[in-house]
Amino acid sequence: MTLGSPAHERIVAIRRDLHQHPELSWQEERTSRVIADRLGELGIAFRKAVAGTGIIADIPGQTSTCIALRADMDALPLQEETGLSFASTNEGIMHACGHDGHVSILLGAAELLALEEDLPVSIRLIFQPAEELGAGAKRMIEEGALEGVDMIFGGHLDRGYDPGELIVTEGCVNASTDEFYITLSGTGGHGARPHETVDPLVVGSFLVSEFQTIITRTLDPTHAAVLSVGQFHAGTAPNIIANVATMDGTLRAQHPVAQTKLQDGVRRLAEGIAAAHGVDVKVEIVEGTPPVINEGVPLTIARFAAEDVVGAARVRPMSSGNMGGEDFGFYVEQVPGCFIRYGAKPPGESYPAHSSRFWWDEAALAHGANWMRAVAIAAGQHLDT
Repeated sequence: MTLGSPAHERIVAIRRDLHQHPELSWQEERTSRVIADRLGELGIAFRKAVAGTGIIADIPGQTSTCIALRADMDALPLQEETGLSFASTNEGIMHACGHDGHVSILLGAAELLALEEDLPVSIRLIFQPAEELGAGAKRMIEEGALEGVDMIFGGHLDRGYDPGELIVTEGCVNASTDEFYITLSGTGGHGARPHETVDPLVVGSFLVSEFQTIITRTLDPTHAAVLSVGQFHAGTAPNIIANVATMDGTLRAQHPVAQTKLQDGVRRLAEGIAAAHGVDVKVEIVEGTPPVINEGVPLTIARFAAEDVVGAARVRPMSSGNMGGEDFGFYVEQVPGCFIRYGAKPPGESYPAHSSRFWWDEAALAHGANWMRAVAIAAGQHLDT
């Protein structure tokens, strides 16, 4: 697929249509219909209503070896401020993370693969809802998305790199995304008589600072991690000592060992400091997405395919670590896989993902579709040798 070709123009048109009609997680009904209509035009068999709005499509090959390609579909609860001629028409909803592009890239790859004669392996196309909630991949797996799959690949648009660059990184490319919720229960009273109370707010204040020692004194310094308290609530008036304080936050780690140590450290410090001050404590840790780690054969195949598509000089690793989450991690827990980034830096000023002004260069669509086609064929050939 070349820039400006009819095939490229088709996926640009699909992208713009999806961008104008974004849908939130688990609500991607119209998006699913657009995908189904295009797959039908291409003569590709598919199954709808997987995990609610997801679609699984299969392109048969000469062998039972199956390579999966995945795209996410959902948008964000955000009012668009890009000024694009094809800006969102759905109030308060925007494709601010490029998932409209991911769907279009996979449909472009589907068109290319459907034209292949004697396709050496079978191809599974996974159109997944609810990535923004970190929940869609798990549901898709539960409903059979990986049945018979030998290897899986995916990618994400990134306005930090130029169009025509494919970003293939060894090691962790997305962090785990756990959350913690803590309730501290003491004895409230008058602010002028603190000796009559057991103040949970003070205990919570100790926790906010002491939590950072988990990272500085218990984790391997080479394992990147973040612990952030996002909310801390206590009290109702200036002269009242509260009887309850609550806090919650996020835990991010680029290594499974660090993820476990973060969870254990939060529990240990919360329970220990609360006990030392006579406060009751409840700790809840909700596991989110696992880290996405590129390694081994899938990484080698992804890099080979990228070099084949754009040339070795335009294949590079990520310039810095990424603590953001991606539920593609659930797939690579089950089967080998690799996750890359498509350079999509637009001309002029650019804005980060999840910004109301986020936009990107549509040239990335062709490069992404070409890579997905190439990586699927290369992976299948490797597994069949």
